[in-house]
Amino acid sequence: MSETMRRWQLPSFGLKNLELAEAPVPAPGGKELLIRVAAVSLNYRDKLVVEGELLPDRPIMPFVPVSDMAGEVVATDADVSRFKVGDRVLGNFWTQWIDGEPPREMARHGLSLGGPLPGMLAEYVTLHEGVAVKAPASLTDEEAATLPVAALTAWSALIETGHLKAGQTVLVQGTGGVALFGLQFAQAFGARVIVTSRNAEKLEHAKALGAFGVIDTRADPDWSAGALDLTDGRGVDHVLELVGGDNISQSAAALASGGRIAQIGFMKGSEIVLSAVPMMLKRAIIQGISVGHRRAFEDMNRAIDEHGLKPVIEKVYAFEDVCAAFDHLERGPFGKVVVRFKNEAGS
Repeated sequence: MSETMRRWQLPSFGLKNLELAEAPVPAPGGKELLIRVAAVSLNYRDKLVVEGELLPDRPIMPFVPVSDMAGEVVATDADVSRFKVGDRVLGNFWTQWIDGEPPREMARHGLSLGGPLPGMLAEYVTLHEGVAVKAPASLTDEEAATLPVAALTAWSALIETGHLKAGQTVLVQGTGGVALFGLQFAQAFGARVIVTSRNAEKLEHAKALGAFGVIDTRADPDWSAGALDLTDGRGVDHVLELVGGDNISQSAAALASGGRIAQIGFMKGSEIVLSAVPMMLKRAIIQGISVGHRRAFEDMNRAIDEHGLKPVIEKVYAFEDVCAAFDHLERGPFGKVVVRFKNEAGS
């Protein structure tokens, strides 16, 4: 193993400042794993962090961004007991949240990978053994790298906190990573799914993945009526709210009695605006979702293997093309954008 590695880092915020640099390979400390990174995936959160638009407490520069990673354990501290050299692992985004109630620090972004803690966009990283989880055996490195944020967010919304039941109806907004994982998990658990998007071509792709119904919100901005039509007036049981702003008023109108809105995204704005009356009459629930804990991550990975689920990846970029990958993220991919690292053999 070389004593140095390459990593993408920010000397200051802004995508234009992202630079490829050389740094020493870190050594694993107390109960840490040294991981050779095989692939990372990009999330909208990563873009916000890179642009300096998210974190209240700014990290120490130079800063390595990106939260999602899949890699192989290549060395361990002597006291490590949960993993061994050769294991394929992922990092748990909320490093302190193992199970149950989250730590209070989460209210100010906590100790999360990719900001404020250093991210995964480096050839080697170290993680405490308690932060790592085993990758699903059925997935490639590129596929597994998509799971830590987007997949666990959808899982937490529908399965962990939403207690999804077979026969229910789920509505997901858009066709990004969280939405398509929501589509796949809902189908695996016997629910039917409606997908909304402003892109007719992407809606056709969503139907090919098994969506029960689709709504073109460019053609029909008052899309809740379409959701009610697709459910014979009953409404939907779960909404993955990924748009934010005043869009949540449409989500509330689309709900069935006792339905749930999982508040996840804020593409249209971080201030959500809706009438209290339909929420009261429908006894509806709004649940804020921020990824999830390690135990849910492990449950999800077992389910992915059991159900044979495959993440949707629109494009895989080379390590040298990270800036192009971020540009692709900005355009709005169908599913996930992944960056693949070369291993020591260069393959």
